Amino acid sequence: MPILSRRTRARTGTSLARQLLWLQALVLLAVVATATVVAYLDARAAVQRAAEQRTTAVVESLADSPLVVDAVTAGDPTAVLQAFVEQVRADTGLSFITVMAPDRTRFTHPDPAQIGRPFVGTIAPALAGRTFTETYTGTLGPSVRTTGPVLDADGGVVALVSAGLTVDVVGADLATAVPGILGTAAVTLAVGALGSWAVSRRLRRQTGGLDATTMAAMLEHHEAVLHAVREGLLLLDGEQRVRLANDEARRLLDLDGDPAGRRVDELGLPPELAQALARPQRGVDEVHLTDTRVLLVNRSPTRASGRDAGSVVTLRDHTELQALTGERDSVRAFAESLRAQAHEAANRLHATVSLVELGRSREAVEFATAQLASAQQLTDRVVGAVEEPVLAALLLGKAATAAERGVHLDVDPGTAVGVTGIPGGDLVTVVGNLLDNAIDAALSGEPPREVQVGVWEDGDRLEVRVEDSGPGLTEEEARLAFRRGWSTKTHPDGAPAGLGRGLGLALVEQVVRRHGGTVSVRPGPGAEFRVSLPLRTPARVPEQVTP
Repeated sequence: MPILSRRTRARTGTSLARQLLWLQALVLLAVVATATVVAYLDARAAVQRAAEQRTTAVVESLADSPLVVDAVTAGDPTAVLQAFVEQVRADTGLSFITVMAPDRTRFTHPDPAQIGRPFVGTIAPALAGRTFTETYTGTLGPSVRTTGPVLDADGGVVALVSAGLTVDVVGADLATAVPGILGTAAVTLAVGALGSWAVSRRLRRQTGGLDATTMAAMLEHHEAVLHAVREGLLLLDGEQRVRLANDEARRLLDLDGDPAGRRVDELGLPPELAQALARPQRGVDEVHLTDTRVLLVNRSPTRASGRDAGSVVTLRDHTELQALTGERDSVRAFAESLRAQAHEAANRLHATVSLVELGRSREAVEFATAQLASAQQLTDRVVGAVEEPVLAALLLGKAATAAERGVHLDVDPGTAVGVTGIPGGDLVTVVGNLLDNAIDAALSGEPPREVQVGVWEDGDRLEVRVEDSGPGLTEEEARLAFRRGWSTKTHPDGAPAGLGRGLGLALVEQVVRRHGGTVSVRPGPGAEFRVSLPLRTPARVPEQVTP
């Protein structure tokens, strides 16, 4: 859908394409006009040089001719030279050729009436023995003329020769060059105008007919939106290079600086996340992990002119929601365990009442006392050893859930935990996911199905150990256990276990890495997971001093 309607675009002013067309037309016109003037001036200079060269060549040839030297030293030069010089003038196309005495008296002239009269023009340089060229207005009007000396055998000046082309003739030669100059200018202008029109039309298609002001305003608005939006946004081209990353994307991916121009696999992201970003298929709400966050990734491929143009990727921070979801699941499990315990307590109470009604009071007391001691023993041990209320509730809830599923959950007698300072949500994520996986593993093994959990403090670290009686993990499975999407559970459709399901252990590893701890798994029958986290000493409240 177009960003602006045609009516809206019409009100925004002259489009950028049209502005560019007019600007190109003005520049082209100026360039062609300048080039035409320069070409005309160059042609005029060339015609002038050609005229000077022609007259100079004729003057030098006649001055060196023995016929001219002999004629001017004889008694009647005009009778010898008039016809000869006129023939040379006709052959060379000059306007006049005049042979004169050193005192300016003409021996020859195109107009016979001018013979014997004084020559009109400069002769001093020629009398000094030098050939020169000038533009002078003489008997035939303004002309480009060359005058040179005729020397005798002793080097003395015995006569002068002047040859010239009138300005009209020179102008006629220049006029023959003008059509070519103007034709070239016209062709250049036409080709340039056609090229400018083609560029303008392409630009109009690419800019949608928008003017520069509207485009600048749109760019400012888009920049503001990109920086203000609370979703991470990545634009990738067809080669999986980042073209744009807004502030939130750089924050969520922990990128330093602007990643524009770098490939996705060069950003230092976890391999699974990098592959997900670069995948050409559409993706919706895919869960991926970084070292510190849980991200929801949405990916939409784009196409331009029928070819792959990359993709648009949006990122949402799911970390806090994932933690809340874990706590919710723990509370739900605890509530389910309470429901199961209430149901079991009701059965036991019913049995006790029945014994009393049957007159078996002593047996009723013994039965009730035994059941109460059995139910209270685990609660007393956990509550007495674990000061973290969230962790204590989690252990009791998981014990009830395991019992309901036919698994005995044993809390190690060495369990002893004070106030750790570790967020309750992180404790629920680590211990809850490890126990869930252990209970599932125990159910897939042979009876007796058991899970043992131990939590204790070792110096300034919190240690967690969870062991189950299940079939355990192979070396390869242990290596992949914390990879996102990996699971040993069978898919509901019967597909084999492996990549594509598990997220719990990956979340465990993420929390451990975020706190600077370690996590390990022992392969073999009966898998054992160990987690070590640094304790965080809670801030102490200053004691009130009574005055």
